[in-house]
Amino acid sequence: MLLEHVQMITEHDIPKFAIIEFEEYRQLKALLTDAEKLEDYLDFLHIQQVKAQHPQRVTLADVKHQLELS
Repeated sequence: MLLEHVQMITEHDIPKFAIIEFEEYRQLKALLTDAEKLEDYLDFLHIQQVKAQHPQRVTLADVKHQLELS
């Protein structure tokens, strides 16, 4: 996951700059300059959000049973 280790520099208690590790900067730059990579990453983030909101899991056998496929 990107931006896990960020150091904030403040001025008068207001965030002014964010410092990130150089490798994270490189990954972020590559992500933002490649539309396909960015789309994939946004899809990944959305899936993680949906999983967090709906932690219940259904087995394949249950789905087949509900659809009367077994």
